[in-house]
Amino acid sequence: MRLTIEPLDLQRDLDLLHGWVTHPRSVFWMMQGASLADVRKEYGDILANPHHDAFLGRADGRPAFLVETYDPAHSVLAGRPELAAGDLGMHVLVAPPDGAPVAGFTPQVFAAVMEHCFADPSVRRVVVEPDAGNAAIRRKNVDAGFVELLEVPLPGKTAMLSACTREAYEAAAGLGAVAHLTPALMERAHRHLVAKAIAEYSHERLLAPVADPERPGWWTVTAGPSSYSFSARRHALEHWVVDPASIAPMPDAQVFVAELAPVLGIPDSLLPVYLEEIASTLAAAAWKLRHRRVPVTDLVDASYQEIEAAMTEGHPAFVANNGRIGFGLDDYTAFAPEAGATVRLHWVGARRDLSRLTLGEGLTEQSLYAGELAPLTRDRFAGRLRALGLDPADYLYLPVHPWQWTNKLAITFAPDVARRDLVHLGEGDDEHQAQQSIRTFFNRSRPERHYVKTALAIQNMGFLRGLSPAYMAATPAINDWVAATVEADAELRSCGFSVLRELAAIGYTGDAFHRTAGPSAHRKMIAALWRESPVPQLAEGERPMTMAALLHRDADGDALVTALIKESSLDADAWVRSYLRAYLRPLVHCLYAYDLAFMPHGENLVLVMADHAPVRAFMKDIGEEVAVMGELPLPAEVERIRGTFPEDVMALAIHTDVFDGVLRFVAAILDEDGVLPEEEFWALVRATIEEHAADHPELAAAAARYDLLRPDFLHSCLNRLQLRNTLQMVDITDQAQSLMFAGTLRNPAARQETR
Repeated sequence: MRLTIEPLDLQRDLDLLHGWVTHPRSVFWMMQGASLADVRKEYGDILANPHHDAFLGRADGRPAFLVETYDPAHSVLAGRPELAAGDLGMHVLVAPPDGAPVAGFTPQVFAAVMEHCFADPSVRRVVVEPDAGNAAIRRKNVDAGFVELLEVPLPGKTAMLSACTREAYEAAAGLGAVAHLTPALMERAHRHLVAKAIAEYSHERLLAPVADPERPGWWTVTAGPSSYSFSARRHALEHWVVDPASIAPMPDAQVFVAELAPVLGIPDSLLPVYLEEIASTLAAAAWKLRHRRVPVTDLVDASYQEIEAAMTEGHPAFVANNGRIGFGLDDYTAFAPEAGATVRLHWVGARRDLSRLTLGEGLTEQSLYAGELAPLTRDRFAGRLRALGLDPADYLYLPVHPWQWTNKLAITFAPDVARRDLVHLGEGDDEHQAQQSIRTFFNRSRPERHYVKTALAIQNMGFLRGLSPAYMAATPAINDWVAATVEADAELRSCGFSVLRELAAIGYTGDAFHRTAGPSAHRKMIAALWRESPVPQLAEGERPMTMAALLHRDADGDALVTALIKESSLDADAWVRSYLRAYLRPLVHCLYAYDLAFMPHGENLVLVMADHAPVRAFMKDIGEEVAVMGELPLPAEVERIRGTFPEDVMALAIHTDVFDGVLRFVAAILDEDGVLPEEEFWALVRATIEEHAADHPELAAAAARYDLLRPDFLHSCLNRLQLRNTLQMVDITDQAQSLMFAGTLRNPAARQETR
């Protein structure tokens, strides 16, 4: 039986309501002799009261029950010491049966009503005050998890004040670990994801919404046999902001994608994989709605890792962005970034002659391990090897993700463990926290210690998240060269721009998979790298924050970037100028001066905040996501990062990765929130680029060649890549050749004379 709850329509439902509340079975409702006018006034007053609501419940579409919710602090219970913040009052009336009673119907209704109440994550307890003489309803309350507190005198009755916490309800309902998988939360997840799908697929011109001629701001899209209407606003760069609540009919994200599969170009053989990633993204969204409701006001002064765990959207452009295929529910709560749990990494001894450790400048094997592992920990690892009759000098220490050890190394690499080519040394002593990039960990016990990036063989957002020992061997040398180039540049120093170096990389290659003819994902299962932490490089009064946070809206729709601007001493114009100087100007300079391009999306950049405004930035994830696109001389071990590209593609290092990948979202948020009109935002972007050009006439030829202020630029699309191949959307060794385009986009930062 399908139970639904909708707002009461007094004009439509009055006769029905009158019959219910005056029925002899409803004696405890205290309206036995009420006239139609009495009922109209009573419920008219309720609907007009901002602290009281009334709802009609249906069973398979048939009116079947009445629900009232109210704020106890604005009721006859006001002032009682038993009340607490997060309380929601509730009344429920099951309609008299019009035929034979349905066994178990009332408990089903009660469960649906409790779910409705707890669908709002801000609700911590449901409060009821039934007549103390109503033994039947009191038993049902207790069965549902209510605790009877005390009898209280109320107008017309002596009530048994009772309360049910969220945890007690979930325990009584047997929900446990799947408490987030409720119809109400899943509906919000579906609506949010379909709104994002419409927005991003339309942005990439996979969909073409049709304007409703009779309703300005309303649009329609057709998906196979279905048609969906919605309200939306369009911003620069064909950026859509779709209202999730407006989408009709009620959408199902998997059905929506399946209906669109021919249009989206998803191969039939890969559609199930994409649908699985959609399902996982929905599950994660519901979990975050249930467990991760952090208002942006609490994040304005939050710590680096509190903000990292509070991010709820994932990648802003990819629709299926929380796939994580391979994680079970227990893995999700243990290892997902939004869970915010601390993790102890596992360590293995990898036989030295079957492994490779490469180190950055100024680092030795001894200094690396001394900085990352306490002496007692190193002694414990060495003791474990000696207990097995092994010489510790024959082994390197390699950190692994706990999931990777349990699900891959101990199974897929069982022969290597049995040969003692890999030896499990146990957990490390430090507590780590997963970052938004999921396989990278921040050291919570010792924040000054390095990040650790581990191989993780789950399928997520178009890739199996492994690490290649062969590919990473050059990572420290690449990082050394990039860091030296950045540190030697006066312009970059003046902007405070620097990189977090990946100082060391380690990988094991003694397995059978490295003896096969062709490359495979199995060669990327046992590897790790260490990256500098930003914490030791901060001055007093500075704090780090992932740039992804600037795109974050909380469960109530409030934006963190808006809250930061309001909290700072700067006006919106000055705040954005400071941000663009910290972020955009250094990237433009690297491109002009060195043909050097980064992958500067939100999670790859750490902003340094002072007085709630960005003042400088750290670039990270250098080894895999940096390119030199010109003839700049490079050391032989760094030559891998050189690429040859058409000039219009070279400019996409700013046009796609910065303008379209980050700034279109920030600009739209500020415009939507009434903080800064998007025309003014993009004028500041243009001014930042023009000011750099004026300060560096020696780079005029490069500025003309890249022409970042041209009228339009190639429209490079991300979802198209994932839709084409959900298992490996690009070849990481030749990413430019994998790009997919959808015409051009009008450049909102273009010179005024070309606009």
